[in-house]
Amino acid sequence: MKSLIAALGMLLMLVSGSTLAADFKVLVVMSYEEDNPWVREIREGIDGVLLPAAEITYFHMNTKANRDGGPARAEEASALFKSLQPNGVITADDDAVAMFILPYLKDKTATPVMFNGVNAAAEKYGFPNAHVSGVLERAHVRESLAFIKQILPSVRKACFMTADVPPGRALRSQVDAEKATYPISTSDFYLIRDNQQLEGLGKSLNANCDLLFVDSLEGILDRNGKTQTNKDVFPLIQRIFNKPILGANRYQVEQGALAAVVKTGQEQGERSAEMLLQAMRGKSVSSLPVTQNSRGQRVINVSALERMGIMPQPSVLRGAALVRQQP
Repeated sequence: MKSLIAALGMLLMLVSGSTLAADFKVLVVMSYEEDNPWVREIREGIDGVLLPAAEITYFHMNTKANRDGGPARAEEASALFKSLQPNGVITADDDAVAMFILPYLKDKTATPVMFNGVNAAAEKYGFPNAHVSGVLERAHVRESLAFIKQILPSVRKACFMTADVPPGRALRSQVDAEKATYPISTSDFYLIRDNQQLEGLGKSLNANCDLLFVDSLEGILDRNGKTQTNKDVFPLIQRIFNKPILGANRYQVEQGALAAVVKTGQEQGERSAEMLLQAMRGKSVSSLPVTQNSRGQRVINVSALERMGIMPQPSVLRGAALVRQQP
């Protein structure tokens, strides 16, 4: 009897294993490091859509820490693609498109490829393409400025700051195209290369800006030439600028910004994964148009409110996510 039960148990395990086997293999090539908070958000969105239907392999190009090493890492990703022979590919952010999709996949494979987190115009990369589509990343600048105007009605002029990297330059183009529709006037847009440049801006920032909108700070160099994370750079900005700071991402609010209407990596991951799943199930990529994020979440840093002595109207707080600054 025991042997019969054991045999039935083994059979059940075999049946269950075959039933639960993934239908697809997917390669995900991330531009940035595994512990980058934006990367973690995107992965959460991808996993939520594709698991357990797909077996997912993640590859990180680490271009925030070492942009010069990106092409070599892209070549490794190409070798992994050939080895895995996945049913579909997802890439995250512009570096993976420029360094991996364009030289190794575009017009070279029939495997469906979906990008997400792309800041530049799709046309810059020749998209849409017969086998490539995806999701553009756009900051909720207009919405964030309207939100801060509700929190602080006295603000009149916004400045902007990012690292001098492709996503930062793309944000500058977005601001230039949209600024006529913003609820407050705009002033300078600062593209930062290193701490020395940043430290020299304190007087100009405080004289010209009522608030500072920041995004894409990763990659700014410290005095030893080492690339820094957003978390490294934020305290320096707070030391030289004593007025409100807006972020584009939730983690920037958690690291010190006063508030934001944030874009989320989860939306980027979810939408690109949903598009890829449709393509792997037979829908033509050409029928899946390039799209962009649309959901915005209002987030307020309660620690910053208390530090700056700001007391918004209760109606402003309603529906917003309230966070405290992380140590």
